[in-house]
Amino acid sequence: MINPIKTGIASFGMSGYVFHAPLLHLNKGFEIKSILERNKNNSKEKYSYAKILRSCDDLCADKDIELIIVNLPDYLHFDFAKKSLLAGKHVVIEKPFTQTSEQADELIQVAKKQGLILSVFQNRR
Repeated sequence: MINPIKTGIASFGMSGYVFHAPLLHLNKGFEIKSILERNKNNSKEKYSYAKILRSCDDLCADKDIELIIVNLPDYLHFDFAKKSLLAGKHVVIEKPFTQTSEQADELIQVAKKQGLILSVFQNRR
């Protein structure tokens, strides 16, 4: 049996609710460990087993998490993805990956240096 990838979701807005959490929940290769919700507890109804965290720092510091889904507003993608990589987490970022090609190049270099996987998520076009 494969050990599921322990995953944190950086937001439980529309994409967390509609795309990420349901896909991760159904795929036995993943286990949702934590969900970032700054003020609410909306994820508890469907994912009662997941911890609710209140800050990006808490998500990066969660020792259980191996992978972070960065589904924050796109202007936050670069900073939070870099912080996640430096915290030793694999990262999947929603499109747009970053706001500039320079930011994308930097994230790619950080991931390589850390020996981590960095990818982009696009569910439709």
